[in-house]
Amino acid sequence: MILVDGVPVVPDSDPPSPSQVLEILAALMDHPTLLSASHSLKNTPERRFSISEESGLGSIAQPKCVYVFQREYAIVDPALVDVVGTDEATTCVGLVIRNRSNGKISIAHLDFPAIVEMGLAQMLSQTFDHDLQDEMDVHVIGGFEDASLKRINHSDGSEIHGKVGGYSLPLCIKLIETLLRRREKFHIQTFFVLGHNTRRDADGRAYPIITGFLVETSNGSVSPACFDRTSRCPDEVVRRIRITACSDDPTWRGKLLETYHTQDDKFIIAPCYWSGRQFHNASTWRHLSDSQLLLTCSTSPYAEGPDFVDNIRRRFDYIIKHPDWKETFPKRQPRVFERNGLGGWRRCGD
Repeated sequence: MILVDGVPVVPDSDPPSPSQVLEILAALMDHPTLLSASHSLKNTPERRFSISEESGLGSIAQPKCVYVFQREYAIVDPALVDVVGTDEATTCVGLVIRNRSNGKISIAHLDFPAIVEMGLAQMLSQTFDHDLQDEMDVHVIGGFEDASLKRINHSDGSEIHGKVGGYSLPLCIKLIETLLRRREKFHIQTFFVLGHNTRRDADGRAYPIITGFLVETSNGSVSPACFDRTSRCPDEVVRRIRITACSDDPTWRGKLLETYHTQDDKFIIAPCYWSGRQFHNASTWRHLSDSQLLLTCSTSPYAEGPDFVDNIRRRFDYIIKHPDWKETFPKRQPRVFERNGLGGWRRCGD
């Protein structure tokens, strides 16, 4: 169930038809309260989050952060974590769900409609105490107008703007459809997607305005944010590889990737394997130019951040250096990381 200003958004039929979902999405985009929230978010200065190099010297404590990559999710307890966030989102959508009763926050970096339904169930698995009366605050941030516009004509003669192709709109549609069908109460607080999150250059080319954000767990406030390499941790490169490796693993089909263990405040990176195909791609694509890599590996090659290509090349280099995934996961055991006492992470057993 979706609510705005405490008022349920009720479709005309159950389940809602595709045209009704699109109409509800458009209504959310135009809702005065959500428009105000979008303007406020857009005008909020971007926070640059970094882990000080001095933190490893035992001198400076850092905010306890949990970072999620594309297709990952995490459920955090505000008693253990200070901030949670994600970035590098262009056509992807970030989803935040906060339980008003217990303060737990679930965050996900959604990249494909097929993972939304099961992914939302994963996000809610520990967020509420099996009480459907719990009220959930929801923030939806990301995606942009990566497709051309067209008019959709309904039988009653009315029109609604839709888009042809693209990645962002189908993802947003699936998310709204799934939220509508569930029985939990989702209070939409932020809906900064599609047109709200789009700027254009002099040639009319579209780019996202906000590609990352963080959440203060103490109060649930959301701010635009950019994380550097030191804060996209732990186990950055291996987690990046898992994003593509999971596509060859049927056990992850339709699911978000689990990485963070809520109760223990640990990252547990489950074993994943990279196939011969991925080794071949890494060996072949590493010789492509930067522009060719962008066109090959990105859903939005003109909108990626400045370190996108470097991140791809570091992933390729790791696979080439470690062609056997069992080197990374000896005895098929997960890679476990715990806090180092200063807010950062250290690998257990090191």
